[in-house]
Amino acid sequence: MVVKTTSAADHVVDLAEVFAQVRKHNMRLNLEKCVFGVQGGKFLDFMITSRGIEANPEKCNAIIQMQSPQTVKEVQRLAGRLVSLSRFIPRLAEKAGPIFTLLRKPKDFQWTDQCAEAFRSFKTFLITPPILQRPDHKTDLLLYLVVAEGAISAVIVQEHQKVQTPISFISRVLQDAKKRYQMIEKLALALVPTARRLRPYFQSHQVVVKIDHPIKQILRKPELAGRMIAWSVELSEFGIQYESRGPLKAQCLADFVAELTPTTAEEPQVWTLHVDGSSNSKGGGAGIILEGPNRVTLEQSLKFSFKVTNNHAEYEALLAGLRLARDLGAQKVSCNSDSKLMVEQLSGTYQVKDTLL
Repeated sequence: MVVKTTSAADHVVDLAEVFAQVRKHNMRLNLEKCVFGVQGGKFLDFMITSRGIEANPEKCNAIIQMQSPQTVKEVQRLAGRLVSLSRFIPRLAEKAGPIFTLLRKPKDFQWTDQCAEAFRSFKTFLITPPILQRPDHKTDLLLYLVVAEGAISAVIVQEHQKVQTPISFISRVLQDAKKRYQMIEKLALALVPTARRLRPYFQSHQVVVKIDHPIKQILRKPELAGRMIAWSVELSEFGIQYESRGPLKAQCLADFVAELTPTTAEEPQVWTLHVDGSSNSKGGGAGIILEGPNRVTLEQSLKFSFKVTNNHAEYEALLAGLRLARDLGAQKVSCNSDSKLMVEQLSGTYQVKDTLL
């Protein structure tokens, strides 16, 4: 238990309130293990100071002074030390990928140049690790997500006087099956473990996810969510808000800049829509594939509850695809179809006599 206050007078009041709760619930404190009136100290292997939450220097030095591993046992020791400092290291799972890979194939142990480079980067970084701040209950929490080929990462920050300070870094390695997820699914997957690990923060603060992908619209559409439906239900209890991301405003978050700084473009980005419709004696349906910027791909299939011809089905598929693009915020869409009639009519080359078309 830590009782931290900005002033000595308030500290006495806060201690009195804590002791009242202890007596109320018939709890006892071991006086020999209690320390009062200190400026800082170790708590749960972290250093609590007036500046914030700092990495334990002993753990940092253990990695800095460590020699390059020569056996799998030493790699396991290194991995354990890195994981113990994971909340201070941005995108740990991605950066330590070459090192973690050695643990999956212990019989083929080989300390490669990639492993050595990752090891050196961690040593350099841990010389001056970032200082994490405690969250202010009056300020929203801002969450940024990063997706790499084999890892997902997140950083949660708060902004004070236009300066963003980190509260915690979270990172996770993707297993083989999850590596094949679409980009939007990986982003949702990054959000779920973050909400689980920082559940008290999500329950006591307004969390704003800063992201340019249409994750909000997709999670709220059961026909698009697919395997994400369970995640959508789990996240719904927190009242998470989604906003367009902006540039990070903290020097210690420089590792995220390349991934999170939005590209500035005068023209809206183009989405690509592929549609196909068909009908038979049993009914009609349509298939839609919508490809957006940042590797977003959505697939949707429709079954019509009314009778249609093949031509009608093509037009209904196009209309459904355009509605989907509109709901996801697309401003420019390139449409593709194998129906020459529809393409030529919409481009002004053909004139169609059927009033329904």
